Amino acid sequence: MTATVPRCEELAAPAHWRTVDFLSDLHLQASEPATLAAWRHYLQTTPADALFILGDLFEVWVGDDVLDESGSFEAQACALLQAASRRHALFFLHGNRDFLIGARFARHTGARLLHDPTVLIWQGRRLLLSHGDALCLQDVDYQRFRQQARSQAWQQRFLAQPLAQRRAQARAIRTESEARKQSGAVYADVDAAAAAAWLQAAQAGTLVHGHTHRPGEHALGPGLARTVLSDWDLAAHPPRADVLRLSAAGLERIAIAPT
Repeated sequence: MTATVPRCEELAAPAHWRTVDFLSDLHLQASEPATLAAWRHYLQTTPADALFILGDLFEVWVGDDVLDESGSFEAQACALLQAASRRHALFFLHGNRDFLIGARFARHTGARLLHDPTVLIWQGRRLLLSHGDALCLQDVDYQRFRQQARSQAWQQRFLAQPLAQRRAQARAIRTESEARKQSGAVYADVDAAAAAAWLQAAQAGTLVHGHTHRPGEHALGPGLARTVLSDWDLAAHPPRADVLRLSAAGLERIAIAPT
């Protein structure tokens, strides 16, 4: 599958920002309390002026009306964001698990929803931000589903179903996904040529993304690189979680310890 270079939006950082954190793929869910506890501690202690969540904050999001369920896991997790938004600028970019997050979530939490991709302009530096799933071109089946599921018509049909029915469908999809993982299936990685094309079109030097759960740095050609964010699983052995912090010193990975 070939990729087209998408429309790119720009966000200019205010002059007072000194530290910016990027993170993704927390996959928050009620069955993973250790990850939620680490997330709560991180939100309460990070020195960052701005937090950029680049998708898959939740394992699944079946619609903003989950916030109507008193005491629901989603409502509890969003309360943490709401409190954090009083201390930090919050930005959210959709992932493949929580692409149904909408305007009500943004109003409730104080987070600003970003277009994928977005260029962050910070102290003369241009960083291209994306979840990363749109660049995994070898996963043809997923790309077809992505195109369908991001359409307004598909989302309207899905969200018109009762909440309980949507939750049941999400559970079935998660079960299928876990079975695929256990089978040892190899997931597609980001296409390097497509990533370089995105950077060149955006006039940016570094692509920051998540999705692949393969944290690392990759050269893409002269002056071009991509940095992959870590997923979070504080119950794993050893635990996995870090944020990518941007400051005057450059980009640095900060490990998140279990609480």
